[in-house]
Amino acid sequence: MRQQDVIKRPIALTEKATRLKADNKVVFEVALEANKAQIRSAVEELFSVRVTDVNTMIQRGKRKRMGRRVGPRPNWKKAIVTLREGDEIQFFDESQE
Repeated sequence: MRQQDVIKRPIALTEKATRLKADNKVVFEVALEANKAQIRSAVEELFSVRVTDVNTMIQRGKRKRMGRRVGPRPNWKKAIVTLREGDEIQFFDESQE
């Protein structure tokens, strides 16, 4: 699996992700079949940072209405990556003007 296939997107705009950023942690949506070692190497290679810890969880898909029918959303995997002290990943320009 390629590094670009492991990391799908950052989850940076939620309240929990914002709180975790203060503890030097970053949240990503990752591929369901990716393991912690693959996630660690993908983040280190793509963002040029050092990873100290990776926690993963599978988010179960909710049941949603689509017209008259009810169908499930797909399951997805979330990874909370702890970075080494002094390293950070900036997704948006957070400078105040």
